[in-house]
Amino acid sequence: MNSKQILIINGHPDKESYNFALAAAYKKGLQEGGFEYKEINIRDLDFKINLEFGYRKRTELEPDLLDAQEKLKWADHLVWIYPVWWGSVPAIMKGFLDRVLLPGFAFKKRENSVWWDKFFTGKTSRLICTLDQPAWFYSLVNGGPSHKAMKRLTMNFIGVKSVKITSIGPLRLSKESYRKNWLQKVEKLGKAGK
Repeated sequence: MNSKQILIINGHPDKESYNFALAAAYKKGLQEGGFEYKEINIRDLDFKINLEFGYRKRTELEPDLLDAQEKLKWADHLVWIYPVWWGSVPAIMKGFLDRVLLPGFAFKKRENSVWWDKFFTGKTSRLICTLDQPAWFYSLVNGGPSHKAMKRLTMNFIGVKSVKITSIGPLRLSKESYRKNWLQKVEKLGKAGK
């Protein structure tokens, strides 16, 4: 058994989606590589998507979110799988991030300071995301907004320094051979625990 503990977080709301096939391929690779892993399918969680009162007043965490926090703490490597919609992540995944990565859990603001303490240091991450445009076009022409938001403003913000990105696109109108090829690549990533 490999000592690295890996958490797969799937942000797609549709279990029939290609993102679920990617998660299954990654998981198959993890099993072949002998890794200990857990998973979170955000669509299966029972929680209010909105941070009702912002940060003004605490919104009590539902049992599924408390369980998700335990899994996030447990993991050494966080693998986020999601589609890029409107240059961002799906609403349900954004709600999950808002509700789970809270002050006191993922980070803590310092009193009378613009700086903060990061509680996820030492962890690594990979973002596996699907696009309806070529990956190079999304990054070069559109500036890769969801990549920046997830890598710099979310993962780096809470202390995850090493964040690798796997962009798969264009998925729309893609051939079966293209999709199959990517499933094999993602399985290899899982087998290597990357």
